[in-house]
Amino acid sequence: MAFDLFTLFDPRTVDRRTATVIADDPAAFAVAWKTRLFEHCWLRASAGSYVAFDRLVTDTLATTARGRKVQLSDAARDHLASVFTELDPWPDTREVLLALRSRGLRLAPLANYAPRMIRGLLASAKLDALFDLQISTDQARTYKPDPRAYALAEQRFGLPRTSIAFAAFGGWDAWGASRFGLRTFWVDRLDGVDTLDASVASGPDLGHLLGWLS
Repeated sequence: MAFDLFTLFDPRTVDRRTATVIADDPAAFAVAWKTRLFEHCWLRASAGSYVAFDRLVTDTLATTARGRKVQLSDAARDHLASVFTELDPWPDTREVLLALRSRGLRLAPLANYAPRMIRGLLASAKLDALFDLQISTDQARTYKPDPRAYALAEQRFGLPRTSIAFAAFGGWDAWGASRFGLRTFWVDRLDGVDTLDASVASGPDLGHLLGWLS
């Protein structure tokens, strides 16, 4: 079983951290930053122009600040950028991971994060011991939803894609994983619009994921 990290960690932590630094409409700043970050992932994947996710975090933060005419000190920039390795886990994360391990499933994040970011995030939440593998798309020098990113699950687990379940946070990620052939569940925590594939199972939390796997 592989997970997008945002099925386990609340990305709204970025909004809360931004509000401690940005005085003028921090919510809009956070939305612009996160939107630009994932747009850069998709553009670089499609163009074959990969750079690691931690660099994209700082690059898009700087671009967002310039666009919104916000001056960031080095300390403020570092404080904001570090949030991606200090996200708050969702309330059901630990309990469901333990339940999945009790069923004998091997677990791994399958994330756009750089490897050191995955290690840092899991360690900060004291969840690292619950995972058998940590899979970063950095290994394929691309980002989801590039099929090469999902192929890493097959390579690292040593299993065919039909034997691997994947929990997606974004509808676009659910579509990409399902199209690749992973058994996909969309953990639609924030009431997304669609997955581009109506056949993908979905639910609002990890409890529904457990039911789907039963």
